Amino acid sequence: MEKTFNLNDIVIMKKPHACGSNNWQIKRVGVDIKLKCLNCGREVMLDRLEFIRKLKKVEGGTNEEKI
Repeated sequence: MEKTFNLNDIVIMKKPHACGSNNWQIKRVGVDIKLKCLNCGREVMLDRLEFIRKLKKVEGGTNEEKI
């Protein structure tokens, strides 16, 4: 199953961040995916394959650009 995600989508990851939240916002999409934690504001970058492996659910967002 191919998961589609867009810029500014809210995603839920399988494991929580150190601050306790597992809700993230996608800030950059390319070879790497940049995520911003919605609880503490920390930004991390993951390569696309690692991101897809750790992704649990895509909540959606406001941008229509499909990746």
